[in-house]
Amino acid sequence: MSMPVRRTGNEGAMERRRGWARSPLAEFDDLLNQMGGLLESTVGGGLPGMGLVAWTPSADVSESDEGYHLQIELPGVSRNEVDVEVSGQELAVSGEIRERERKGVVRRSTRRTGHFEYRMRLPGEVNTEGVKASMSEGVLSIDIPKAETTKPRHIEITEAGESGGG
Repeated sequence: MSMPVRRTGNEGAMERRRGWARSPLAEFDDLLNQMGGLLESTVGGGLPGMGLVAWTPSADVSESDEGYHLQIELPGVSRNEVDVEVSGQELAVSGEIRERERKGVVRRSTRRTGHFEYRMRLPGEVNTEGVKASMSEGVLSIDIPKAETTKPRHIEITEAGESGGG
């Protein structure tokens, strides 16, 4: 009579650990990049009749009593390639990052290229005439002052008899 052989299961675990020598998140990132490349090559970078699909750059938005301050990351983009528009409470930043001409074979490319667009509806009324934008080291900074009616104002309280109304 033969005895059954007992396996501990550790052999498979060792193989899996060796296979995951890289970070699992890096594997997931590679998969997403490959899927995105496949989609772009299949669709052609945009939907028919819709023009090119724009991507959204990373941004930080802060608010103070005076207004709103935005910082948008646009590495490698010159200020001449960016358009900033404010209409009412709507802010729109758009432009394009062109593909650089390269020599040789590109083995991997993860930099974003093509049209980009950042849109935001500001929570309060703004002074569109006072908007200022500047670009430094790949970061677009936009200062949008609040309209005078939305800024906090201190109201002094007077006695009822002082206002002349009785």
